[in-house]
Amino acid sequence: MSIPDYMQCAEDHQTVLVVVRPVGIVPEDQFFRIYKRIASVAQVSIQDSQRNLYIRYRHHYLPENNEWGDFQTHRKVVGLISVTTCGSAKEWPQTSDRFHSQKDVFGATLYDSRLLVFGLQGEIAEQQRTDVAFYSSYDDCPDVEKRVEDFVESIFIVLESKRLDRATDKSGDKIPLLCVPFEKKDFVGLDTDSRHYKKRCQGRMRKHVGDLCLQAGMLQDALVHYHMAVELLRSVNDFLWLGAALEGLCSASVIFHYPGGTAGKAAGRKPSLAQGALTANGISADTSSEIGRAKNCLSPEDIIEKYKEAISYYGKYKNAGVIELEACVKAVRVLAIQKRAMEASEFLQNAVYINLGQLSEEEKIQRYSILSELYHLIGFHRKSAFFKRVAAMQCVAPTIPEPGWRACYKLLLETLPGYSLCLDPKDFSKGTQLDVPLLCVKTVPYTVRLSLQLYIINKTHTQAQTSVSVRSVELLDLPVSLRPHKQKGLLENIMSSKSPFIYSPIIMHTRGEERNKTIEFRWVQGDVCEVQLMVYNPMPFELRVEHMGLLTSGVEFESLPAALSLPAESGLYPVTLVGVPRTAGNINVNGYHTSVFGVTSDCLLDGLPSVRTSGCMVEVIPSLPRLQLSTSLPRSAHPLQPSKEELSSSVSVQLFNGETQQLTITLENIGSEDLESLEVTSKTCNTKEKLFGEFLSWDLEEVVSQLPLKPGQSVTLTVNIKVRLDFSGGENLLQDLNDDGISVTGLPISSPLRQVLKPRAETKPLGSESSKTDYNHVKSTIPSPNIHISSPYYIT
Repeated sequence: MSIPDYMQCAEDHQTVLVVVRPVGIVPEDQFFRIYKRIASVAQVSIQDSQRNLYIRYRHHYLPENNEWGDFQTHRKVVGLISVTTCGSAKEWPQTSDRFHSQKDVFGATLYDSRLLVFGLQGEIAEQQRTDVAFYSSYDDCPDVEKRVEDFVESIFIVLESKRLDRATDKSGDKIPLLCVPFEKKDFVGLDTDSRHYKKRCQGRMRKHVGDLCLQAGMLQDALVHYHMAVELLRSVNDFLWLGAALEGLCSASVIFHYPGGTAGKAAGRKPSLAQGALTANGISADTSSEIGRAKNCLSPEDIIEKYKEAISYYGKYKNAGVIELEACVKAVRVLAIQKRAMEASEFLQNAVYINLGQLSEEEKIQRYSILSELYHLIGFHRKSAFFKRVAAMQCVAPTIPEPGWRACYKLLLETLPGYSLCLDPKDFSKGTQLDVPLLCVKTVPYTVRLSLQLYIINKTHTQAQTSVSVRSVELLDLPVSLRPHKQKGLLENIMSSKSPFIYSPIIMHTRGEERNKTIEFRWVQGDVCEVQLMVYNPMPFELRVEHMGLLTSGVEFESLPAALSLPAESGLYPVTLVGVPRTAGNINVNGYHTSVFGVTSDCLLDGLPSVRTSGCMVEVIPSLPRLQLSTSLPRSAHPLQPSKEELSSSVSVQLFNGETQQLTITLENIGSEDLESLEVTSKTCNTKEKLFGEFLSWDLEEVVSQLPLKPGQSVTLTVNIKVRLDFSGGENLLQDLNDDGISVTGLPISSPLRQVLKPRAETKPLGSESSKTDYNHVKSTIPSPNIHISSPYYIT
C-alpha cells in the first residue's frame, strides 16, 4: 500500500468494505446520486439475530490495497455494486462483459456483487435475476435501498460461514500461513514442520479469525481470539502480525467503550456482542456475559499503551508505513475523545516523520491538510495553522504545472485564526493588531500576486472600517411612559440602616470606574431601546452605509439595523440605533457593526479609545405590564408639573359646593403581561379651603374581582367627586378667589398607578426575591390624571 486512508478510525475494523463503481459512461451527477443512496445503508440488522453488520463504501479503491485483506480483513473488498446506463438491448452484452471484467479485479475476495442498470426496458429488463436490478431511469428507482439491504445480508451469510470455518479447530489439518505481499518471498524454503513455524501459522490465523468475529458482530469472541493471537505471536517474535493483533485488540476495546464512534460519522451505532447459542437459522447469537467482556476488554488507558506498542512494531518494517500512519491517526481520534491532547500530539509528531516514499503533490497536500485537521481536533490551533500553511505552499509548489492559487489563497485565509489574526475585527483580542501584509511575507514568500491580493483586501477592509468615524456613544433612557420605577419602601429599610464608613482610595477608584461604565436607568425586556452615536464622514465623497447595528453581549438582543448616507466631509451627525432585548439581565453594548463598500466590519468600543461614552452596561429587567388609561372628563387647560417619578395627565371639571359627579377611568392592558393587582391612592395639593368628608371615593372590589387582567382586556373604575367647602373667613377667601378663581386644585388620582405584584403562596416561598417585584409601577402610555376642581363661587 502506498496511499493511506486518512479518514480511518478504530471502528472501521468492524466494517465490511463494499466498492461502488460506474460501468461504462455514467453521468457523474447521476452516479453520485445513486452512490449517496447506497451509502445511506451503512448498518443492517440481521434477521433472526441480535447482530448488526456495518458497511464501509468506497467509490475508488486501489486493487493493491486489497492484497492486505488477510492482514486486516476490513481492507478486503467483499462486495461490489456496479452502476451503469444501458439504452438498448444491443448494448446489454457489452455492459454485462464490463461488469464481469470489473468483478475480476476484486474476484479473489468478493463475497457477492450487484449490477444496477438504468435506462434498459423490454424483455431483458423483465428477466428476474439475483445479481442484476433494472430501472427505467435514475428518477424511477424506489427500491434501491431495499436491494442494498438484501445484498448486505447475503454478504453476512458468506462472512459467517467463513468465520465458522476458520474458527473451528480441525485437528490434524495443516493451518495455512497468512502473509502480506512483501513477505511471500521471505518464507520460501522454510521448514514448515517446525514448532516455530506452526506457532506463527496459529497466531496469524487466530488474529485473522478475530477480525472475522469483529466484522460479524461477535465482539466477545474477537477479544478472546486477539488475546490468544498476541500470546502466540509474541512467543515467536512475529512483530508485524503482533502489531496487527494488538491493534485489533485496541479496536475491539474502543468499540466497546465508545459505541458512538471516534470519528463522529458512526453516531447511533449499537455494538453487538454475540457468541454462543444458535438461532433458528443456525447463526449464533451473542450470549456472552458482561463479566467476560470486562475481563478481556482493555481499559481506556491500556488502549493507548497497546497502540504505542503496535506502532513501534510497525515501525520495524519500511513497507508498513501506511499501516503505521493510519494507526497513529486512529490513536489520535481516540485520545481526542479522552481529551488527552499532549499524548495525541506525540502520535501526530510521529506521523509527520513516517516515510511513505514518493508522494504526488496532491497526496502531500492531502497529508498536510489532514494533519492540520487532527491538530485542530485536539485543540492545537497554532500547530494546525502551521500545517495548513504548509499545505497552501504545496498548492503552488514549483513542480506543479498549474499552481492552485485559488486553493492556496483559501487555505491561507483558514490559517489566520490559528495565528490569532482575522480580517473581521469582531474576533480581535484586545490589543491585537492586524498585519496581513506581514503575514503574507511569512507565508507566501514565492508569490507576489497572492501577497498583493491579501494586501488589497486588507486595505479595502481597513478603509471600510475607518470611513465611518464614531466620536461618541450614548445609551438612551426609555420614553417617560415606558420607564420602570422601583417601588418605594422596598429599599428604604436597607438604605436607612446605619453602617460604618471606611475610607479606601482603592475602593473609591474602583467604584468610580464602575460608575463610568454602568448606566443608572434600566431597560425593559421586550421594549425598543435606543443607543445614539455621533458619527461623521471624513471621506471626500458621499458615504453610503448599507447596514449598521449594535454589537451586544450578556442577554439575547435583537438588533434592528439602520441604513444611512453621510455627505462628503460631514460634521457630527446623530445616528440612533435601536434593538429589543429578549431576555433579562445585564446587557453590554460592546460596539457596532457596519457594511460599507461591501465589507462588513465589527468595531468594538474597547478598541476605539477616542470614542467617548458615558457607560456601556445597563440592566434589563423582566417584561412589565403596559396599562393605557383614559377618562370621561376633558383635559385641563392648566396641567400640573409632575415629579420625575410620576407620569401625569390633568382633566378639568367645574362643580358647585355640595355637588357630586362621577369620573369614569378605563384601564386597558395593552402589553403582553398579566396585570395581577392594582392600587389606587389620592392626595390633595395647594388647597386653600377646608374639606368635609371624602372629596374622592371609589370602590375597588369590582375591579379587583376581574384581575388578573389579561393582555387586551380592560376594566372600568368609577370615582365619585363630591365637593363640601367651608367658606367661613369671608373677605380673605374672596380676595384669594378674585386672584386666581381656583378653590381646589391638584388632586392626582393614582399618581402614578401602582401594580403591587406579590408572590403567590403556592408557587413562591415567603421572602423569595423576584426582580419583577422591584419594579411595581405600571407603564402607562396615557398617564394617570390629576383632577382639577374649579369653584366659580362668588360671595354676596
